[in-house]
Amino acid sequence: MSSQLLTLLFLLSAAVIYHIPVVTCRTWCSAMPSSTAEQLQSNINFACNHVDCSPIQPGGFCYYPNTLLEHASFVMNLYYTSQDRIASACSFGNTGYISYSDPSAGTCGRL
Repeated sequence: MSSQLLTLLFLLSAAVIYHIPVVTCRTWCSAMPSSTAEQLQSNINFACNHVDCSPIQPGGFCYYPNTLLEHASFVMNLYYTSQDRIASACSFGNTGYISYSDPSAGTCGRL
């Protein structure tokens, strides 16, 4: 075996043994556009029991765009982030999905 291949195998083995992330990707949780208004409101209600939802209130920095989908996506992502971005924290009864690109809208940036 070549020394480069041995080095690669050593690094991958170390990553597995010591749980070193080999590739890290930033992820976001968003509401599915096909969700009903009732599902979105339920997601907002649930998330707001666990995270600060003042940014989506009138005057908050994420009030605009003022749509149920955007507000739900914002607080769902806050909840997902507060749960260390584990996949199950974005389920919301199968109305949430994980994205690998920032879905922020307007001036409302997501964590």
